[in-house]
Amino acid sequence: MNRKKQVLEITRKYGVVKASDIEAAGISRNYLYMLYKDGLLRKTARGLYMIADAPITEHSSFIEISKRVPHAVVCLVSALNFHQITTQIPHEVWITLPRGAWSPKIAYPPINITFMSGKAYDFGIEEHTINGSTINIYNLSKTVADCFKFRNKIGLDIAIEALKETLRSNKVTVEELMDAAKVCNVSKIMRPYLEAIV
Repeated sequence: MNRKKQVLEITRKYGVVKASDIEAAGISRNYLYMLYKDGLLRKTARGLYMIADAPITEHSSFIEISKRVPHAVVCLVSALNFHQITTQIPHEVWITLPRGAWSPKIAYPPINITFMSGKAYDFGIEEHTINGSTINIYNLSKTVADCFKFRNKIGLDIAIEALKETLRSNKVTVEELMDAAKVCNVSKIMRPYLEAIV
C-alpha cells in the first residue's frame, strides 16, 4: 500500500491526526502536507488534519482539543451538552486541567479552562469515542457537582437546571449525585436543591 493511502486510512480511523500520529506509523509527516495540497485533507488547526469531506459535528472541537491538550477533560457546560442535559449552547469548549498544568494558548476553538487537583480532577472521567478519537469527558453526576462547584463562573441557574434535568432523565441516581458532590465539596450547597426537587 502506498504511503498516501496509509495516511488517509490512519486519518479516517482517528478522525483528526497530527504529525506525531503519522510518524508513529513510520511515515514521514510530509505526506500530510502533500495530501493537504491535493485537497484530500483539511487543516482544522495548526498541525491538525482531518479527511477533507469528513462531517463536522457539534463535538468536532472536542477532538481538536484532545489532540492538542491530551490531559484535558471536557467539563461543565460542554459536558452537559454532550450528555444532552442542558438547553445551553456553549460557544467555547469547557475543559478541566490538573492544577499546576500548563495553560494552553489556543485561538480556535475557544476554550474556557478550570483547574482541579487530586480526586476532584480524577473522579468521574469517562472515555468516549467520537469519529475514531478518544475524548475524556466527566460523567453526568460529576458534571452536575462541578456546576455547583463553579456556580460563580457558569451561573447558579445553569447548575440548578442541570440538577433538575439530570433527575428527570433518570440517567443517574441521587446516590451517584451525592457521591460526586462529596468529592467536589458541594454536598451542603447541593442538598437543599436536591431535596426541593425530589
